[in-house]
Amino acid sequence: MDFSIVDVGRVRLRVGTSRGEPGTLPLLMFNGIGGSLELVRGFTDEMQKYGIGAIVFDVPGTGGSSLPEGPYRFYGLAKLADELLSALGVAGQVDVAGVSWGGALAQEFAHRYPLRVRRLLLAATSAGAVALPGGFGALAGMANPRRIAELMTLSGLVGTVFGGKLRENPSLVERYSDFVRVPSPLGMFCQLMAGAGWTSAHWLPRLRQQTLVMMGTDDPIVPVANGKLLARLIPSARLVTVRDGHMFLLTSRAECGPIVADFFNTGRWPALPAPRAVPLAAVH
Repeated sequence: MDFSIVDVGRVRLRVGTSRGEPGTLPLLMFNGIGGSLELVRGFTDEMQKYGIGAIVFDVPGTGGSSLPEGPYRFYGLAKLADELLSALGVAGQVDVAGVSWGGALAQEFAHRYPLRVRRLLLAATSAGAVALPGGFGALAGMANPRRIAELMTLSGLVGTVFGGKLRENPSLVERYSDFVRVPSPLGMFCQLMAGAGWTSAHWLPRLRQQTLVMMGTDDPIVPVANGKLLARLIPSARLVTVRDGHMFLLTSRAECGPIVADFFNTGRWPALPAPRAVPLAAVH
């Protein structure tokens, strides 16, 4: 992945890009709350194996991007992402992926810029204010602006917060902890405010993009029921559950990679897995 600083209006964005094969659409990926773009590099590297290039950026106040001038909402970030694509010379469609908090932003982007988005991946996310909340312990672990980065170095807590394979093997977090930058308090506050009171439930039935919804079966932060709601509300959506936790796109990327890549490259839905063959629990 190549890194650069791109000026978009008054904001300086730190951007990561990887090259895809000719003829493939770039994948615009929205990260989770407080995460710098390096955190999803394992997944974007996996996508590159299948010829899919990616565009990821640190939202204002996180990673290497400049501080925001003030609070913003998801529609403002969606506009910023569209302007970034134009600044990078991407004039046509992209595929879009969003994980956790970034999944809400991905929904907003697809809603506001429907002609920009061909296919949509929503991972470990929800429809916002109408969501079924996760467990208290997991949500409390995410409440402090510095807590996300700290959790990546506390193997005793990371399994409780993120669940799945990190619950079984907390040392896996060491693969990602070196890439996590502590977000600025202002940046974290603005990210929290961007989603305060937000919901997509009333307009999801108007989304026309083919959508793959993926959820971890052991996700303490965003329970599977939220994915079921997304798949029910979006007309052209399919839900796949993964036997892992909130960070399954990283910790189960080898299993998820071919399914996601096939969806983006061909538009095919995942087939029902053979019993006990792979850690994908179900396709709905």
